[in-house]
Amino acid sequence: MLLIIREKASEEILKKVAEDLKGYIKVVVDIRRKILSAGGKMHVDGERMLLEDGSKQSDIWGGGLDIDTKEVDFDSVINLRPGQNNPSREVLDSAIRKQMEALIHALLR
Repeated sequence: MLLIIREKASEEILKKVAEDLKGYIKVVVDIRRKILSAGGKMHVDGERMLLEDGSKQSDIWGGGLDIDTKEVDFDSVINLRPGQNNPSREVLDSAIRKQMEALIHALLR
């Protein structure tokens, strides 16, 4: 299940978005709007959902959350953005990583 999360997710919602990948949640974060898409099997689906909801490409970044360990990662093909000084699948900017991590923990804990 793929959902846009705008406020702290309930345990029921967390379970639903973690079903696709058995405890790992693909996450696409809009750091400007402070929302995220969670769930699904591909970041591109969450990216499309946020873009259709009004997000701007330059504001959205992909990563994930391991439900058991609460570990956040910052790896996604959608992060390949040489024009934004991010020539890697990993989000390289530490400020963006901090914003992503804070939002993921705020909405998905």
